[in-house]
Amino acid sequence: MKWQRDLAPPVLLVAVLVLGWYFVAKASGLGSFVLPSPAGVVKAGWETRHLLLDAVGATMLATGIGLLLALVAGVGLAALVDFWPLARRALYPILVVSQTIQILAIAPILVIWFGFGMAPTVSIVVLFCFFPLTISTADGLASADPELIALLRAMGAGRRHIWRMVRLPSALPSFFTGLRMAVTYSIVAATIGEWVGGSPGLGQYLLRSKNALATDQVFAAMFVTSLLSVALFLLVYGIERVTLPWYHSAERKEQWEGQGIY
Repeated sequence: MKWQRDLAPPVLLVAVLVLGWYFVAKASGLGSFVLPSPAGVVKAGWETRHLLLDAVGATMLATGIGLLLALVAGVGLAALVDFWPLARRALYPILVVSQTIQILAIAPILVIWFGFGMAPTVSIVVLFCFFPLTISTADGLASADPELIALLRAMGAGRRHIWRMVRLPSALPSFFTGLRMAVTYSIVAATIGEWVGGSPGLGQYLLRSKNALATDQVFAAMFVTSLLSVALFLLVYGIERVTLPWYHSAERKEQWEGQGIY
């Protein structure tokens, strides 16, 4: 089956990397403080599972709120830029330049403004996720088929009808691409916010583990963070497959045509 062929290479690669990590940890003579073994990391995660579960819950809450706010703001600004060409010329360069500012440099300022707790964490998630959502959605709206738009205009369709019937559907693939990028960043962003802002979550778990010199717990938190990011990515991808079956059918047809199958 196709999904088995797609899944086999990454699974095999991960298995090889884990085996290599195991043998390096055993053969190098490095202590668990420097390089814990995979079994040691799993054991540390299991022994602190209650702390990890509480941390995951807090991180996912901040991530969900930040993603929702970034989604509303990003899609709203993209629609404004599409409806108002002057806004595109004015805001697009500013959006690009804003990404040259280091979020870690802004994080302490957010703590000063909002205090310790969840607010700076949510703000950092919004800052990380806002740009890919806005840019991808705006580019998707701008990539609508001009011939189809001209046809609808010739038939008497207004701007709102054209936006709803042509621009919005054509932007959905780009929107989901930006959303996949955003959810991948979101967990890391929330962890950074918790690290800096002092709110409970995986960031605080990492900080306390580092201060306690518990390297195996640091590794466990890193892997949990990665698993959460992958899970969110797959969730968005699954929603995209269900929401846009026509797009993936056309994409598959193009692949087959390129291979001389279709």
